[in-house]
Amino acid sequence: MTVSPQEQDLGWKPSFNPWIISISVMLATFMEVLDTSIANVALPHIAGSLSASTDEATWVLTSYLVSNAIILPTTGWLSRYFGRKNFLIACVILFTLASALCGAANSLGLLIFARVLQGAGGGALQPIAQAVMLESFPHEKRGMAMAAYGMGVVVAPILGPTLGGWITDAYSWRWSFYINVPIGVIAVLMAQAFVEDPPYIRGQRSTTIDYIGFGFMAVWLATLQILLDKGQQEDWFASHLIVTLAIISGLSFIAFVIWELRVDQPIVDLRVLLNRNFTLGIIMIFALGVVLYGTIALLPLFLQTLLGYPAYQSGLTLSPRGFGSMFAMILVGRIIARVDTRWLMALGFGLLAYSAFLFGNFNLDISMRSVIWPNIINGMSTGLIFVPLTTICMGTLPNDQMGNATGIYNLMRNLGGGFGIASVTTLVSRSAQTHQATFIPHLTPYDPAFLERLHAYTAALTPKLGAVAAAKAAYAKIYQEAVLQANLAAYVADFRLLGYLCLGCVPLMFLFKRVRPRKGAVAAH
Repeated sequence: MTVSPQEQDLGWKPSFNPWIISISVMLATFMEVLDTSIANVALPHIAGSLSASTDEATWVLTSYLVSNAIILPTTGWLSRYFGRKNFLIACVILFTLASALCGAANSLGLLIFARVLQGAGGGALQPIAQAVMLESFPHEKRGMAMAAYGMGVVVAPILGPTLGGWITDAYSWRWSFYINVPIGVIAVLMAQAFVEDPPYIRGQRSTTIDYIGFGFMAVWLATLQILLDKGQQEDWFASHLIVTLAIISGLSFIAFVIWELRVDQPIVDLRVLLNRNFTLGIIMIFALGVVLYGTIALLPLFLQTLLGYPAYQSGLTLSPRGFGSMFAMILVGRIIARVDTRWLMALGFGLLAYSAFLFGNFNLDISMRSVIWPNIINGMSTGLIFVPLTTICMGTLPNDQMGNATGIYNLMRNLGGGFGIASVTTLVSRSAQTHQATFIPHLTPYDPAFLERLHAYTAALTPKLGAVAAAKAAYAKIYQEAVLQANLAAYVADFRLLGYLCLGCVPLMFLFKRVRPRKGAVAAH
């Protein structure tokens, strides 16, 4: 008699303690998530070392993101085709070898090629880790599992720039990649020893390959990722390249959806979107990605360009966010089984909005403490959202859908991050120009405030420079102040916009169906 996946959900449990399994899959996952941001700080050093321009060196980031995005949603299918344990180990080996090749690269072309391989190997690690941890723990313990998972995928991007800056300054940018090698070896050995395929993975091996669906998906995601990464640099839709990428991405996306809904064994099963909690969940994780990655992109730029912080110090200023996230995730992991997760998420988005509005009150005279506290609140809010959101999003799905669902879920978070970074950098650049155009007309002898400031600066500089040079220096200083204030106004507006986005998410939390522990769930180890 055939046993349904739902019956297998209740009857199967892993052979080893779930926490040992979690460490096995999270080692590689933390390494991969860290790598998405650790190379950003080292980019100028990479460009100089390999005799490349900064624009050319950005392909080191773009190439990784493109291959990573293509693999993410295919994780469920690839796990069924090869067996999840085999696929996980192969991905870790590929990621580790590619990391070594990145560190040894002596040309930009070789480094980009190695980053493509690294992104392909790393793309599946997040959804596999999430699926394994969700399956390994009984239903009532999944909140704790997602707290542990969340500490890896949320804290790693925050620590990445700080760690990358320190490694680059103290040693070399190549060690940003070499440090993955010993971690990868340990991860392979632990995965081989402790990870296993559940019955519904072993019984669902795919025999056909959806080449056409994979092709449409690869074109759609690759063109979209390049569009987001290069849009501001190419002046968005004023560029023929960006217009062409947008058309190709849109058409290939439509073709991908139509094909996947009609084929018998799709490479990405879109029917999972019929589940209300899951569909709401991927919308919310997309919004969280926009805010999280948008904030991470804005703050270092603000601290370095307007306040004059060096890269390493700006990274240290952002690090307390990681402590806030860890504290919140540990707390949520302990109380989530007793509290309505919808209220936790609503509180999280409310605090996230509050932290964004605190960032939106920045000025050019703030102290480091004024930056640290909003960061801690921001980190705590992320912890309050991530664990309950993942739990409620996946809580109504059977285990045999976990691999497919986690691939889509992680893809949406990454796409949200891409949209967030592209949006905030574009808005800052264009809003700064708008504010500057508003401020500059006031720098005229007919404006009393301008004249008062000009006379004050001229009087202060005349003893050092002489009357003529002092007048010129005073004009230059006032213009510099106007530019700084225009940029400040742009950053403040961006932070507040992110705050309003968070507030808009709060009432949507109560559209989720409440998830309760299933009867007959497997006892905890």
